[in-house]
Amino acid sequence: MATKACPICGKPATEKHAPFCSPRCADVDLNRWLKGAYAIPAVEAEDADEDAAEAGTDPALH
Repeated sequence: MATKACPICGKPATEKHAPFCSPRCADVDLNRWLKGAYAIPAVEAEDADEDAAEAGTDPALH
């Protein structure tokens, strides 16, 4: 089985700390998650109320 590289530092990952090479790299990754560094960019959908206001109609009638 091929050893994968640690996603933080690039060293070979260990079975004990997979997918990382050490507790330090696992903690670095956790810190990045908690700080919001790993965020998926999203495009917000247009709000139906805004569309209705621009069209001059009441969204409750649709």
